[in-house]
Amino acid sequence: MKEHKHLHGHVHSAEEKKAVVNRLSKAIGHLEAVKRMVENDADCSDVLIQLAAVRSAINNTGKVVLKNHMNHCIVEAVEEHDLEAVEKLNQAIDKFMK
Repeated sequence: MKEHKHLHGHVHSAEEKKAVVNRLSKAIGHLEAVKRMVENDADCSDVLIQLAAVRSAINNTGKVVLKNHMNHCIVEAVEEHDLEAVEKLNQAIDKFMK
């Protein structure tokens, strides 16, 4: 299993990475559809519905990353007593939640 090293030596599993990539692919697909719709002068209602799908796909991606962030990255930073990293991770959560 190929793994990706992250902050504090945390290793993201192939399954975690695949879940994020799949959700990003959905968001990109929806965004490309919006672009085509605008280029083809699609009805504004249809564009708004497609934009809602983009927002949903991005939010779903964020939830997967946030769950991993809380379950692994923050736990490891606390275990390593790396207060600077904990603060950086908390700032990232604050920005995501806004």
